[in-house]
Amino acid sequence: MPFLNRLQRWAADRPDDTAVVVAGQRLSWAELRDAAEATAAGNTAKITVLAERNSTHFAVAFTAAVAGERQCAVLDPSWPEPLLDEVVQRLGAASRAVPGKGSVPQARATGPGPADCLLADGEPGTSFLIGLTSGTTSVPKAFTRSRRSWQESFEASMEFFGLTQDDKTLAPGPLTSSLNLYALAECLYAGSEFHTLESFDVGDVHAAIGYDGITRLVLVPTMLRMLSERGLTGCVDASGVRTIICAGSKLDARTLEAARRWAPNATIYEYYGASELSFVSGTGLPAGKPLDAGGTGIGRPFPGVEVRILDDAGEVLPEGVAGNICVRSGMVSNGYLWGDDGQALRSFNGWFTVGDQGYLDKGELHILGRRSDMIITAGKNVYPHEVELALASIPGVASAVAAGMADDVRGQRVVAGIVPSHGGVTATQLKTGLEEILPWDKRPQQYFSLMELPMTDRGKVSRRIMLDWIAASDSRVKRLV
Repeated sequence: MPFLNRLQRWAADRPDDTAVVVAGQRLSWAELRDAAEATAAGNTAKITVLAERNSTHFAVAFTAAVAGERQCAVLDPSWPEPLLDEVVQRLGAASRAVPGKGSVPQARATGPGPADCLLADGEPGTSFLIGLTSGTTSVPKAFTRSRRSWQESFEASMEFFGLTQDDKTLAPGPLTSSLNLYALAECLYAGSEFHTLESFDVGDVHAAIGYDGITRLVLVPTMLRMLSERGLTGCVDASGVRTIICAGSKLDARTLEAARRWAPNATIYEYYGASELSFVSGTGLPAGKPLDAGGTGIGRPFPGVEVRILDDAGEVLPEGVAGNICVRSGMVSNGYLWGDDGQALRSFNGWFTVGDQGYLDKGELHILGRRSDMIITAGKNVYPHEVELALASIPGVASAVAAGMADDVRGQRVVAGIVPSHGGVTATQLKTGLEEILPWDKRPQQYFSLMELPMTDRGKVSRRIMLDWIAASDSRVKRLV
């Protein structure tokens, strides 16, 4: 495992049915199998580095790259060239292929490959995927996953989300992102049709939903909000969508309400997980059920997952007390090839954590955020995630970023940056909007209007960059009064 033996089965049973569609270009199950087999037959590398944008070629290359006991390292092609080269060198590869030529990327060998080049799964315990996740250093951390861990993940997610062969899944984000790469592999495992685009575009997603008969969306909350709000404005019919799966951050009340109106027949799922942990917990809101959003709850553990809240000594904390969210499951990664600082992925006697903080309440997991992001103001612990979630529910707010700024009296004070959704928004409007949804001692002391979100070169929202903008009186930030 994880999915090649299944692919062979679907190609034999349903050769002409559609397997993958990228921006209108289609591959049947037989075409995907044949192209991947031909690629695998000419690839004797132990590790293949894949760094290219969405295409049918990406699907073929990834499928071939994990054949036998090979491994595939998936890199973001938008990374700076020196960073890509550094990662390739660390993997021991000789060279890196230039994507976009339409040909199969040349493999970069780190040792002799397996003698059998057929398109088949290797032993369950062997590694097949090298994932890269950003860290505090300039080079991302690299972790590995076993074939067994993804097979167990497939079984858990298919059960939890109800994926069937009748579904048509659209994941409109980049396949180099773990959310979308997993969605592709999960569909190949399940024998279910997978769709994506060359790049995310609201109009193209709306068109695909209607033209291709999409029944299932996999995306991040910011995408869902844009699709829902613009879909309502443009009268785009999403009544055929039965499932919406969101991850990456908590759904705010406004996004959830817009998605419910736009896709009235969909069960809306959100889940918490991490690249190193896989699925942890999740919840689904069936169509027609009352909305209940805006809090920190993120559902109950996934099938096959146990969750505990432990302190830094590994002791179990009482219900309702915040601490390290720790997981025990067969879906956890193997650990790091490099970049492990001893804090990124810790183990307490087989219970793993990536440092996210939260608590359990009647079996439901509540997530507060990373300990490193916590703001201590006048002796009170405030997690930016909770503040951002509350702000995002206020009309006129497209996105929000909260951070702690040095303060002589409080130690730190909470400040917030707002990207308005339209027109302008005042500090008074924001303060009034928070009165009923956030305790007074967690509310920001200052508000700033942002022309754009403060992003790292890897596409991550950065609280540190926002604070730097404020300190430097950057033109992209303006204090609200």
